[in-house]
Amino acid sequence: MTTLAPPPAPSVPEGRHRAAVPAASRRLRRMFTGAPEDPRWARPALWAILVLATALYAWNLSSVTGNTFYDAAVWSGTRSWKAFFFGALDSGSFITVDKPPFALWVMGLSARLLGYGTWQLMLPMVAVGTGSVALLYRMVKRDFGAVAATMAGLALTLTPITVAITRDTNPDPVLVFLMLLGAAALMKAVRTGRLMPLVWSAVAIGFAFNTKMMQAYVVLPVFFLVYLWAAQVGLGRRIRNLAVATVALVISSAWWMVIVDLIPASSRPYIGGSTDNTVWDLVIGYNGFGRIFGASSSVGSQGNGASFGGDAGLYRLFNSIMGGQISWLIPFAIVALIGGLVLRGRAPRTDAKRATLMLWGGWFVLHYLTFALAEGTFHPYYVTAMAPGVAALAGIGGVVLHKAFQEGTAAKWAWVLPAAIAVSTVWAVVLLQRVSGSGTPYTVAEVVTGVAGAVAVIGLLLGRFTKRQRLTGIAALAAVVALLAGPAAYSMSAATSSTNGTNPTAGPSTGGMGGGGGMGGGQRPSGTGGPGGTSSSTSGSKSTGQPPSGSASSGSGASTGSSTTESGSKAGGGMGGESQVSSAMISYLKKNQDGATWLVAVATDQTASSIILESGQPVISMGGWSGSDNAMTLAKLKSLVKSGKLHYIVVSSSGQGSSNSEISTWVKKHGTAVSAYSGLYRLDASDVG
Repeated sequence: MTTLAPPPAPSVPEGRHRAAVPAASRRLRRMFTGAPEDPRWARPALWAILVLATALYAWNLSSVTGNTFYDAAVWSGTRSWKAFFFGALDSGSFITVDKPPFALWVMGLSARLLGYGTWQLMLPMVAVGTGSVALLYRMVKRDFGAVAATMAGLALTLTPITVAITRDTNPDPVLVFLMLLGAAALMKAVRTGRLMPLVWSAVAIGFAFNTKMMQAYVVLPVFFLVYLWAAQVGLGRRIRNLAVATVALVISSAWWMVIVDLIPASSRPYIGGSTDNTVWDLVIGYNGFGRIFGASSSVGSQGNGASFGGDAGLYRLFNSIMGGQISWLIPFAIVALIGGLVLRGRAPRTDAKRATLMLWGGWFVLHYLTFALAEGTFHPYYVTAMAPGVAALAGIGGVVLHKAFQEGTAAKWAWVLPAAIAVSTVWAVVLLQRVSGSGTPYTVAEVVTGVAGAVAVIGLLLGRFTKRQRLTGIAALAAVVALLAGPAAYSMSAATSSTNGTNPTAGPSTGGMGGGGGMGGGQRPSGTGGPGGTSSSTSGSKSTGQPPSGSASSGSGASTGSSTTESGSKAGGGMGGESQVSSAMISYLKKNQDGATWLVAVATDQTASSIILESGQPVISMGGWSGSDNAMTLAKLKSLVKSGKLHYIVVSSSGQGSSNSEISTWVKKHGTAVSAYSGLYRLDASDVG
């Protein structure tokens, strides 16, 4: 009997398809389980942290009350590509916001793609916030392992001010993400000695500059120092590579500024916040030296010395306003930085661990000094840029100091880790004592912090002297609880309650014009999707393309610029004072717009942004954020009226500044007062002599 041989198996060219499925499966499995050399718990812990970060940043988005100043600019950018490019407040492109537009572009593209609404604007912020946690984790893990990376990622996730600002439409979360991208590329350049990672690091910082100007450059000194000291190439090549990267930095930073300043002023919007209608003045003035030196500086005097975080000084970040936002882990970070550098003292020049410590230590110190000593405009949420440095040092320090504690290389190290935990625990209890009576979460956090801190310190010492490793491990976990219980309580507060959109803070109110109240400027609209529309923010459906009505609402602002949408309510200041801009007035203006480009001209960005979001129409802000910009002149006003581009202007009984006073006087003399609405005047071409 003949036995038939089985048919040959189909051939697989070069074996590629045969290996493809297992390779893809391995990659997918590693995404969830991590590399084979990692502890089994490491990757699940990372995913848990990222889920926690996303939940904190995205929880109950319908309650988010972003900054109407930026919200209005994003809306305007969805109506006009010109307004989009320049970062104009209004779609008619009369004046820009006082920042470069990169963060507005990110939110604007989301709104153009998905429709305008709360979650569409917040989606990029949640993404970059979670992305920052992932980036920090990866950078710390590269040199100090999964334990340090997990603690660093968790510390950044639970930094209260970071949670508060990531649930907002200010540009700071985008700034932090870009700076971390720059740091990651820098460390790759240090380890490999290659030029291109350093160039990409410079490009990332350049984009960060186009997000918030000079604040992006705070980290540059330490970037240069780390590369010059530790890069794996000779000195000559290090200097050459830094020179090339500097060129890339200048180009990636200056391209938008150069283009805008080369365009004739008559063909572009006025540069908000500047004194001479140039981006360059904005860079060195209001967003540069003005932030550091305040009103006393010869440049950048428009900072006006305003501080919502307390008086300038080395103690500022520990005061009653700022302490609960950022300072929880600062004592531990300082000890970790000093201890880590001492322990790596005799390492080779190119030692990657010391370079990493230098990076995060410099990041922390430079930001601390900048924010603590700044005499110009200062908001608590600025310090979110310092959070990665503090979190990284806390994670690295926990591992480095714990190792030194266990090894006992010198008698003094037996006390450093317990002492650092004890000091940080005491400080956390002090912070929680400041808000005692503010609610159960803070009381619980205070008890947990005190008990866990005591367990940690006693457990570490007993474990060391009795040689019980298990006891030491339990003490280490108790230390993590002690250090993070307070920040967790504040972060939960930020995620579950409505915060001020202009000056967001976490936790209970401490008198810093943040939290649930304080400076106005309007809250993030969460109402219906325009007149007769449906809210995309509450229904989850795609926006109708209309701005949410009711956007002039501000539930907490007590200052000029706060606004509500009820008839007869305030929407901000007129020319030198408050004036009544009601929903009824906005309806009247829309009915009688008569083909004008701009619905109305008002004094400040705060008033204009609220009206833009309620009406969906372009509104002129004549004086920028503070009302002191020289964006509107009498000649320009006459030209707009004569051409039919503007019919209505809101003025008050008193003027502010010579040009505004001149405008007020002329409008009152030549315009027709609308008797139903105080401060509102109608102007037509026939009124211009």
